Amino acid sequence: MNTISKIQTKAITNNLESPYVKLKSINVTDCKWTEGFWADKFKTAEKVMVPYMGDVLCGDVGHALNNFKIAAGEKKGSHQGMFWHDGDFYKFMEAKTYIYAQNGDDKLLEELDEYIRIIGKAQEKDGYIQTQIQLREDADRYENRKYHEMYNTGHLLISGCIHYRITGQENFLNIAIKQADLLYTIFMPETKHFGRFGFNQTQIMGLVELYRTVGDKKYLELAERFIDNRGKYVVEHHSTTKGYPIGDMVQERTPLRESNEAVGHAVLALYYYAGAADVYAETGEKALINALDRLWENVTDKKMYVTGAVGQAHYGASTSLDMIEEGFIDAFMMPNMTAYNETCANLCNAMFSFRMLGLHGDAKYADIVELVLYNSGLSGISIEGKDYFYANPLRMINNTRDYHAHENVTETPNREPYLSCFCCPPNLVRTVAKVSGWAYSLSKNGVSVNLYGGNNLNTTLLDGSIIKLRQETEYPWKGIVKIIVEECKESSFEIMMRIPQWAKGSKLTVNGTDSEVEVVPGTFATIDRIWKKGDEIILDMPMEITFIEGHPRIEEVRNQVAIKRGPIVYCIETPDLPKDTKILDVYIKRDVTLEVKDQNDFLGGVTTLSGEVLLRPDIGEGMYRRIDNPKWESYKTQFVPYYAWSNRGQAEMTVFIPVIW
Repeated sequence: MNTISKIQTKAITNNLESPYVKLKSINVTDCKWTEGFWADKFKTAEKVMVPYMGDVLCGDVGHALNNFKIAAGEKKGSHQGMFWHDGDFYKFMEAKTYIYAQNGDDKLLEELDEYIRIIGKAQEKDGYIQTQIQLREDADRYENRKYHEMYNTGHLLISGCIHYRITGQENFLNIAIKQADLLYTIFMPETKHFGRFGFNQTQIMGLVELYRTVGDKKYLELAERFIDNRGKYVVEHHSTTKGYPIGDMVQERTPLRESNEAVGHAVLALYYYAGAADVYAETGEKALINALDRLWENVTDKKMYVTGAVGQAHYGASTSLDMIEEGFIDAFMMPNMTAYNETCANLCNAMFSFRMLGLHGDAKYADIVELVLYNSGLSGISIEGKDYFYANPLRMINNTRDYHAHENVTETPNREPYLSCFCCPPNLVRTVAKVSGWAYSLSKNGVSVNLYGGNNLNTTLLDGSIIKLRQETEYPWKGIVKIIVEECKESSFEIMMRIPQWAKGSKLTVNGTDSEVEVVPGTFATIDRIWKKGDEIILDMPMEITFIEGHPRIEEVRNQVAIKRGPIVYCIETPDLPKDTKILDVYIKRDVTLEVKDQNDFLGGVTTLSGEVLLRPDIGEGMYRRIDNPKWESYKTQFVPYYAWSNRGQAEMTVFIPVIW
């Protein structure tokens, strides 16, 4: 490898030197969870999620490592798993690297080195490494985009960069560089054949991170080329698109800089937008950020669920009537029971918003990151850390759908210990493992507090001075956050406290007195002063229980409400209702009083809400029925956090509940 030319940091997105980023990333190791919600989740990732996933992916069930062993000549057999399974393994390696960064366990590093040795041996001399092609005789390199070579490459580049930043070793990074150099040779020239390839575009993020890591501008230029190519060519089937949807499904009908609407496969779209945000961070191209602003608003204001989930439909059509899968459909069309909301898409929504937070420095983007993390992100994995959801509907009703109607089942009524399409589990686990790196950012003269949780921060401000903060809180169950300054420079600097959009009436004090700064929900409250060791900031956010209604154009939730407390969206499950009760028989009064109950030994430790619901068991027969004198039965029950549903056996569930006004 060539000598690294740029200052190396250990950030997830290494944007320290990116000229168009307002809030810079901290190093992965700068923030460590100490107690509370995310400390518990990280411990589960360390002790259960990553080891269990390693057993699966390195064994015969997951078969991912076996694919590399076969390509390396160390095992006999054939490729198993989806075309993108190499990328799933790279994400798992990334998660394992984040765990190593926090605990320094040399055994993890040894295991990673062994994976890297095998992958390096499987890599061909010119840098090509794609086991789904290398182990088959009926496909050639870059012959058809349906084989997801770009997706795998992107995750290889990202994982290789992260591994180098955290370990200082070049073995994995060298593999990534060889693959990226091959990519540049093939895809940088203007050709119609290769111009439509980059549709599952993790390679854009990966190329920008490689540029940030080694300082070679050709990787940034190639990332731009992939953006420039979308929407450039006539949308029709040809050899590279045979067997895979075209048009809006893969965001190729409209060039990104002209786009006003999020379309097609939600994961493909949001990886694309996140990559474009990374490119803008380096180039400052106005047309790019204008498009990204429009697309972010379109997603969050017209196509996002109350849980932060995205991708309304498994199958459907775009507004241009292109066939789409697992993705965006029309604005305000938000079904509950058939909501697809792939876990990867939800996490990509957070990834995109985190990048927009860096670019604009606006707290509204961190609000979306938080919404996803506590709701539609974590709902993808069970409390114990071994069972998964691919799709995350807002309502589950028994015996209404044939979940085995399709060859590759991704919608299931129960969490599954292994999914044949395994992209979501490692994506979620790597997110849990790295989320401490999102908790804070570096401003021009200070630090922003993006996410709340018990932690210690030990980082370097942009002027080179050391800052150490300790955060104490029981968030998200309690609304009080305490920040203690443990070390800082002698001159003034700012601490930016995020005031969530829902946190109306919040109070902010410094050393027991009013902070004298404006505290506005949905913004950062910036305290700029000369700090000293022992100074205390206390943010007190009222944790009110609120009813959330949908926009009037969302027909699926008219006259229904969701329940939210702080950042947590709640649901009701049939285990908390009388036997044989159907979830569609449940209603709630508008003026119901709900009580807060902390249950440390329930569902991994949660705060539940309890109160009265109305049951209507005499609903009658037939598709349409005359209403005479409906009878109601009152029942005292509890509501649980949405992310924790389906951890007590198979159950019906709903987030939105019909309300009796």
